[in-house]
Amino acid sequence: MEISVTRHISSENPRVMVVDGSKVVRKIIDQLLHQDMPGVTVLSCSTGEEAKAHLAAGVVDLVTTALRLPDMDGLDLARYIRENSPQAYIPIVVVSGDVQERLMNRDITADVTDYFDKSQGPQALSTFIRGYIRPEGMVAGEVLYVEDSRVVAVATRRMMEKHGLKVNHVVSVEDAIDILDRAKAEGRIAADIILTDVYLKGGMTGGDLLEVVRGPRFGYGKGELPILVMTGDDNVANQTALLRAGANDLVQKPTEERLLITKISFQLRVGQAIRAQLAR
Repeated sequence: MEISVTRHISSENPRVMVVDGSKVVRKIIDQLLHQDMPGVTVLSCSTGEEAKAHLAAGVVDLVTTALRLPDMDGLDLARYIRENSPQAYIPIVVVSGDVQERLMNRDITADVTDYFDKSQGPQALSTFIRGYIRPEGMVAGEVLYVEDSRVVAVATRRMMEKHGLKVNHVVSVEDAIDILDRAKAEGRIAADIILTDVYLKGGMTGGDLLEVVRGPRFGYGKGELPILVMTGDDNVANQTALLRAGANDLVQKPTEERLLITKISFQLRVGQAIRAQLAR
């Protein structure tokens, strides 16, 4: 199940940056984008440095980048864009043939909005980009949300539901485990993704939930059931411990809507792709 995030791309003449070391690939994508989206401006870049120059020169509505560029890693370019772009937010899509390996190793960072497996072909990539810039609709995923603060839960739930997500909110890890147990007995997974706070008033914490979901009781891998953990703890060692325990990613509190929805969207797409691969 996948979701399309509401994005603030309103231009009738969008500007798409395509960063790839292959001149042939850039030319094919340029032709397809002009065919699929009349009025589009394609900024074709062979290196990360070229991309940086275009970013400094004007607004860009979306960036696609290969992971391997002649002068840098595509993830380094994504990080640069996040840290240096004067725009509020630019969707960044990684295009690669080895994206699955990077996903499994958690090498795809929060700087990346989404990914595309280039083995699907240039036409599919053009359609994918068009879906970002001119989305035709929103498909919802289901979130199992664990939060014991009523005020925080109401605000965060509204954020998610506004973007088409179905939210099943519970106040404790124990309640979440009951839902997971019932679903497993019925031969299904209870949700598409779990969003949980770390510190909860009940007997169990978000860290305990990670251990149960990833452990022998359920044995769900990161692709089968992604887990995002909300935390206000800036301690790097504590954050690393959560990731090693099985969190797919962390969401800093207080929660910023755009970042939360982007991270949920990304994990839903990753989970969908991994489950499809495992089903083959």
